[in-house]
Amino acid sequence: MVSAIIVAAGSSRRMGFDKLFAPLDGKPVLWHSVKAFSEVKEVHEILIVTKEDGMDEVEKLVSDEKLQKVTKVISGGEERHISVWNGLQAVNSIGSEYVAIHDGARPLTTPKLIRACLELAEIHGAACCASQIPDTMKRASIEQMVTESVERTGLWAMQTPQIFSSGLILQAYSALMANHEMVTDEVSAVQKLGKKIALLKNDDWNFKITFPHDLELAEHVLELRAKKKAKAKK
Repeated sequence: MVSAIIVAAGSSRRMGFDKLFAPLDGKPVLWHSVKAFSEVKEVHEILIVTKEDGMDEVEKLVSDEKLQKVTKVISGGEERHISVWNGLQAVNSIGSEYVAIHDGARPLTTPKLIRACLELAEIHGAACCASQIPDTMKRASIEQMVTESVERTGLWAMQTPQIFSSGLILQAYSALMANHEMVTDEVSAVQKLGKKIALLKNDDWNFKITFPHDLELAEHVLELRAKKKAKAKK
Protein backbone atom coordinates (compact mmCIF):
# COMPACT_ATOMS: atom_id res chain seq x y z
CA MET A 1 0.00 0.00 0.00
CA VAL A 2 1.02 3.58 -0.60
CA SER A 3 0.87 6.72 1.52
CA ALA A 4 0.87 9.92 -0.53
CA ILE A 5 2.17 13.21 0.84
CA ILE A 6 1.01 16.26 -1.10
CA VAL A 7 3.31 19.20 -0.35
CA ALA A 8 1.29 22.41 -0.47
CA ALA A 9 3.06 24.79 1.91
CA GLY A 10 4.82 27.10 -0.53
CA SER A 11 4.64 30.89 -0.39
CA SER A 12 3.60 31.41 -4.06
CA ARG A 13 5.64 34.62 -4.01
CA ARG A 14 6.45 34.40 -7.73
CA MET A 15 2.74 34.14 -8.53
CA GLY A 16 1.60 37.06 -6.39
CA PHE A 17 -1.38 35.03 -5.11
CA ASP A 18 -2.04 31.56 -3.70
CA LYS A 19 -1.53 29.39 -6.75
CA LEU A 20 -2.84 26.25 -5.03
CA PHE A 21 -6.33 27.72 -4.94
CA ALA A 22 -6.18 29.38 -8.33
CA PRO A 23 -9.02 28.09 -10.55
CA LEU A 24 -8.05 25.50 -13.16
CA ASP A 25 -10.81 23.95 -15.24
CA GLY A 26 -13.32 24.96 -12.58
CA LYS A 27 -11.41 23.48 -9.64
CA PRO A 28 -8.49 24.67 -7.48
CA VAL A 29 -5.01 23.64 -8.63
CA LEU A 30 -4.56 21.58 -5.44
CA TRP A 31 -7.74 19.62 -6.13
CA HIS A 32 -6.32 18.26 -9.38
CA SER A 33 -3.18 16.96 -7.65
CA VAL A 34 -5.13 15.29 -4.85
CA LYS A 35 -7.73 13.86 -7.24
CA ALA A 36 -5.07 12.08 -9.31
CA PHE A 37 -3.79 10.19 -6.25
CA SER A 38 -7.34 9.50 -5.08
CA GLU A 39 -7.93 7.52 -8.28
CA VAL A 40 -4.97 5.18 -7.73
CA LYS A 41 -6.23 2.09 -5.92
CA GLU A 42 -2.82 1.34 -4.35
CA VAL A 43 -2.93 4.68 -2.50
CA HIS A 44 -4.70 4.11 0.81
CA GLU A 45 -4.06 7.46 2.49
CA ILE A 46 -3.29 11.01 1.39
CA LEU A 47 -1.74 13.59 3.68
CA ILE A 48 -1.72 17.26 2.67
CA VAL A 49 1.01 19.43 4.18
CA THR A 50 0.13 23.10 3.97
CA LYS A 51 0.77 26.49 5.57
CA GLU A 52 -0.46 27.00 9.12
CA ASP A 53 -2.76 29.82 8.03
CA GLY A 54 -4.10 27.78 5.11
CA MET A 55 -5.18 24.65 6.97
CA ASP A 56 -8.81 25.68 7.35
CA GLU A 57 -9.12 26.38 3.64
CA VAL A 58 -7.56 23.03 2.72
CA GLU A 59 -9.78 21.16 5.18
CA LYS A 60 -12.82 22.88 3.67
CA LEU A 61 -11.74 21.82 0.19
CA VAL A 62 -11.32 18.22 1.35
CA SER A 63 -14.77 18.26 2.96
CA ASP A 64 -16.60 20.05 0.14
CA GLU A 65 -15.10 17.88 -2.59
CA LYS A 66 -15.44 14.66 -0.56
CA LEU A 67 -11.79 13.70 -0.99
CA GLN A 68 -12.20 10.65 1.20
CA LYS A 69 -8.65 9.31 0.95
CA VAL A 70 -7.29 12.45 2.60
CA THR A 71 -6.74 11.37 6.20
CA LYS A 72 -4.78 14.35 7.55
CA VAL A 73 -4.08 18.01 6.84
CA ILE A 74 -0.77 18.94 8.47
CA SER A 75 1.08 22.17 9.08
CA GLY A 76 4.31 22.49 7.10
CA GLY A 77 7.50 24.43 7.62
CA GLU A 78 9.29 27.38 6.06
CA GLU A 79 11.39 25.05 3.90
CA ARG A 80 10.20 22.14 1.78
CA HIS A 81 12.27 19.51 3.59
CA ILE A 82 10.63 20.48 6.90
CA SER A 83 7.18 20.09 5.34
CA VAL A 84 8.08 16.66 3.98
CA TRP A 85 9.49 15.62 7.36
CA ASN A 86 6.27 16.68 9.06
CA GLY A 87 4.34 14.60 6.55
CA LEU A 88 6.55 11.54 6.99
CA GLN A 89 6.07 11.64 10.76
CA ALA A 90 2.29 11.59 10.27
CA VAL A 91 2.22 8.64 7.85
CA ASN A 92 0.34 5.58 9.06
CA SER A 93 3.24 3.16 9.25
CA ILE A 94 0.95 0.13 9.39
CA GLY A 95 0.61 -1.16 5.86
CA SER A 96 2.52 1.68 4.19
CA GLU A 97 5.12 -0.06 2.06
CA TYR A 98 5.80 2.99 -0.11
CA VAL A 99 5.57 6.74 0.27
CA ALA A 100 4.81 8.96 -2.71
CA ILE A 101 5.68 12.64 -2.38
CA HIS A 102 4.15 15.12 -4.81
CA ASP A 103 4.10 18.87 -5.34
CA GLY A 104 0.59 20.20 -4.86
CA ALA A 105 1.37 22.73 -7.60
CA ARG A 106 1.78 20.00 -10.25
CA PRO A 107 -1.90 19.55 -11.20
CA LEU A 108 -1.28 17.75 -14.50
CA THR A 109 -0.04 14.49 -13.01
CA THR A 110 -2.23 11.51 -13.84
CA PRO A 111 -3.12 8.18 -12.20
CA LYS A 112 -1.33 6.46 -15.09
CA LEU A 113 1.89 8.34 -14.37
CA ILE A 114 1.64 7.65 -10.63
CA ARG A 115 1.15 3.92 -11.22
CA ALA A 116 4.11 3.77 -13.62
CA CYS A 117 6.34 5.50 -11.07
CA LEU A 118 5.15 3.15 -8.35
CA GLU A 119 5.92 0.09 -10.49
CA LEU A 120 9.47 1.36 -10.98
CA ALA A 121 9.84 2.07 -7.25
CA GLU A 122 8.70 -1.48 -6.47
CA ILE A 123 11.61 -2.76 -8.57
CA HIS A 124 14.34 -0.38 -7.43
CA GLY A 125 13.12 0.91 -4.06
CA ALA A 126 13.19 4.51 -5.31
CA ALA A 127 11.82 6.17 -8.44
CA CYS A 128 11.15 9.65 -9.75
CA CYS A 129 9.32 11.10 -12.72
CA ALA A 130 11.65 13.19 -14.85
CA SER A 131 12.13 14.64 -18.31
CA GLN A 132 15.26 15.03 -20.39
CA ILE A 133 16.44 18.60 -20.90
CA PRO A 134 16.31 19.42 -24.63
CA ASP A 135 17.56 23.02 -24.54
CA THR A 136 21.11 24.29 -24.74
CA MET A 137 22.21 24.99 -21.17
CA LYS A 138 24.23 28.00 -19.99
CA ARG A 139 25.47 29.09 -16.58
CA ALA A 140 25.15 32.82 -15.88
CA SER A 141 26.41 35.36 -13.38
CA ILE A 142 24.19 37.20 -10.91
CA GLU A 143 24.06 39.99 -13.50
CA GLN A 144 22.54 37.47 -15.96
CA MET A 145 25.60 37.40 -18.18
CA VAL A 146 26.61 34.05 -19.69
CA THR A 147 29.69 32.61 -17.98
CA GLU A 148 29.93 29.08 -19.41
CA SER A 149 28.18 26.32 -21.30
CA VAL A 150 26.77 23.29 -19.50
CA GLU A 151 26.84 19.94 -21.28
CA ARG A 152 23.23 18.76 -21.42
CA THR A 153 23.99 15.09 -22.09
CA GLY A 154 22.63 13.14 -19.15
CA LEU A 155 20.77 16.11 -17.66
CA TRP A 156 17.23 15.50 -16.45
CA ALA A 157 14.65 17.82 -14.90
CA MET A 158 13.20 16.27 -11.74
CA GLN A 159 9.43 16.13 -11.34
CA THR A 160 7.05 14.54 -8.89
CA PRO A 161 5.75 12.13 -7.83
CA GLN A 162 8.89 10.75 -6.26
CA ILE A 163 8.20 7.36 -4.71
CA PHE A 164 10.29 5.39 -2.21
CA SER A 165 10.07 2.37 0.02
CA SER A 166 8.89 3.63 3.41
CA GLY A 167 12.00 2.52 5.27
CA LEU A 168 14.34 4.18 2.77
CA ILE A 169 12.72 7.63 2.75
CA LEU A 170 12.38 7.63 6.54
CA GLN A 171 16.05 6.71 6.90
CA ALA A 172 17.05 9.44 4.45
CA TYR A 173 15.06 12.16 6.18
CA SER A 174 16.05 11.08 9.68
CA ALA A 175 19.69 11.49 8.67
CA LEU A 176 18.92 14.81 6.98
CA MET A 177 17.26 16.25 10.06
CA ALA A 178 19.94 14.92 12.40
CA ASN A 179 22.64 16.63 10.32
CA HIS A 180 20.63 19.85 9.92
CA GLU A 181 20.89 19.63 6.13
CA MET A 182 18.52 21.01 3.52
CA VAL A 183 17.43 19.55 0.17
CA THR A 184 15.05 20.74 -2.52
CA ASP A 185 13.64 17.33 -3.38
CA GLU A 186 13.47 13.82 -1.97
CA VAL A 187 15.82 12.31 -4.54
CA SER A 188 18.56 14.53 -3.11
CA ALA A 189 17.89 13.19 0.40
CA VAL A 190 18.13 9.57 -0.74
CA GLN A 191 21.26 10.33 -2.77
CA LYS A 192 23.00 11.35 0.45
CA LEU A 193 22.68 7.74 1.60
CA GLY A 194 24.47 6.58 -1.52
CA LYS A 195 21.35 4.86 -2.84
CA LYS A 196 20.32 4.69 -6.49
CA ILE A 197 17.10 6.23 -7.78
CA ALA A 198 15.48 5.08 -11.03
CA LEU A 199 14.13 7.76 -13.37
CA LEU A 200 10.82 7.33 -15.15
CA LYS A 201 10.97 9.20 -18.44
CA ASN A 202 7.81 11.27 -18.67
CA ASP A 203 6.88 12.75 -22.04
CA ASP A 204 3.50 14.06 -20.89
CA TRP A 205 2.78 17.48 -19.38
CA ASN A 206 3.66 17.60 -15.69
CA PHE A 207 5.07 21.06 -15.04
CA LYS A 208 4.83 22.98 -11.79
CA ILE A 209 2.59 26.03 -11.62
CA THR A 210 5.08 28.80 -10.89
CA PHE A 211 4.08 31.84 -12.96
CA PRO A 212 0.63 33.15 -14.02
CA HIS A 213 1.10 32.02 -17.61
CA ASP A 214 1.53 28.42 -16.38
CA LEU A 215 -2.16 28.42 -15.46
CA GLU A 216 -3.11 29.34 -19.02
CA LEU A 217 -0.98 26.53 -20.41
CA ALA A 218 -2.33 24.01 -17.88
CA GLU A 219 -5.89 24.99 -18.81
CA HIS A 220 -5.06 24.31 -22.46
CA VAL A 221 -3.50 20.93 -21.63
CA LEU A 222 -6.63 19.84 -19.75
CA GLU A 223 -8.80 20.93 -22.68
CA LEU A 224 -6.68 18.88 -25.08
CA ARG A 225 -6.87 15.83 -22.81
CA ALA A 226 -10.65 16.15 -22.55
CA LYS A 227 -11.00 16.36 -26.34
CA LYS A 228 -8.73 13.34 -26.81
CA LYS A 229 -10.74 11.36 -24.27
CA ALA A 230 -14.05 12.31 -25.88
CA LYS A 231 -12.71 11.37 -29.33
CA ALA A 232 -11.55 7.96 -28.04
CA LYS A 233 -15.09 7.20 -26.80
CA LYS A 234 -16.64 7.73 -30.25
